[in-house]
Amino acid sequence: MKLQTQRLIDRWLGQLLCGVVSGWVRLASSWRQPAAMPQDARHVLVILLSEMGSIVLAGPMFATLRQRYPKAAIHLLQLKKNQEVTRLLSLTEAAHMHSIDDSSGLALVGDILRVSATLRAIGMDAVIDCELFSRVSALLSFTCGAPVRTGFTPHTQEGLYRGSFISHAIPYNPYQHISLQFLSLVDALQSDSTPRNKAGGIRPVPQDSALSVSFTAAELSAYQKQLGQDHPSTQSKRLVLLYAGGGILPERAWPQAHYARVAQGLCQRGYAVGLIGLRDDADLAQHVKSLVGSDLCVDLTGYTRSIRELLMLFYAADLLITNDGGPGHFATLTPIQIMVFFGPETGKLYGPLGKRNIVLESGIACSPCLSAYNHRLTFCDGDNQCLKRIAPDPVLDQALAFLQAHPSAQVPAQQL
Repeated sequence: MKLQTQRLIDRWLGQLLCGVVSGWVRLASSWRQPAAMPQDARHVLVILLSEMGSIVLAGPMFATLRQRYPKAAIHLLQLKKNQEVTRLLSLTEAAHMHSIDDSSGLALVGDILRVSATLRAIGMDAVIDCELFSRVSALLSFTCGAPVRTGFTPHTQEGLYRGSFISHAIPYNPYQHISLQFLSLVDALQSDSTPRNKAGGIRPVPQDSALSVSFTAAELSAYQKQLGQDHPSTQSKRLVLLYAGGGILPERAWPQAHYARVAQGLCQRGYAVGLIGLRDDADLAQHVKSLVGSDLCVDLTGYTRSIRELLMLFYAADLLITNDGGPGHFATLTPIQIMVFFGPETGKLYGPLGKRNIVLESGIACSPCLSAYNHRLTFCDGDNQCLKRIAPDPVLDQALAFLQAHPSAQVPAQQL
């Protein structure tokens, strides 16, 4: 189903259903006691329908949940296409993974009904809705049957209505990193001061996602050796990876000509450059490669067949230069250094966790233009000056400075 169609359904039908549910909950609350989070909770559901990169940013939240409710089974509801990451990171047991398919309207409705029935039968004690102002996720938090529902409230923001049935709601804070806000949702489970949640913890932005993927030295060596065989120009060269694709939001992409200029400068200094992405990015990669005009620049789009292979590729490289998106967040699970461009969105809210990343932003007046308040629907006319004004030569200088100051992070050649 197209993204714009999903937005229209969520806006019109979603608001209507949220109003109906709110009326029912308000009526039922007249003879029921307010819901409270049991300390010995058995089942907690997390709704996380966003892009795959958000799963990494939610890592500290999952770690805190397990620490506070060690006896509880953590269930996760997400889009079917995002489950590969959950399995790879072992966020929860396979039996506790639930998904909905948004490829078509019929599939979406059918899965919502099926999943809701399954979750009610299990008996959820609480649900954490990590989506910002999505009505479908708010409705799912109700249909799962959990008495304690925590999520974001628009408070006094007009036009963002998603009902009044979230029992432990907290205001969305556009000035705090999203990982901190996910942690605030966990705090809200036992708070009696929502929506203000004044009892919430004071903490810095997490430096660690609390997530990891294990690889053996032999596995990484074998992968690097295979990479060299498939692309001989990368052998005995330090590798820099570039992700020039914009994904579902093309306005997040730094200009292709800028990427080509950086790649050209790296190749001239003897570094190998790999252009990564999905198979759909092959045309883009070929265009950039033609602009570079060097055998040291190779097309790796579609080369990795899974997120696990993508992480092994990161282990084989020293630096990733990327647009805002999943690759930058997945890279934090590996030793690679990251340089990531932000413009339509901001690194202050969605920057990768940890210290091995550099956020590149221009800071022009209209940036960022994508937010929870406009459902990530930009007013930009396609001329994304916020990224175009980040000149390529300073980025190249910064990349070279890092590569020259740090030894190779690749698996030593003697292990190959």
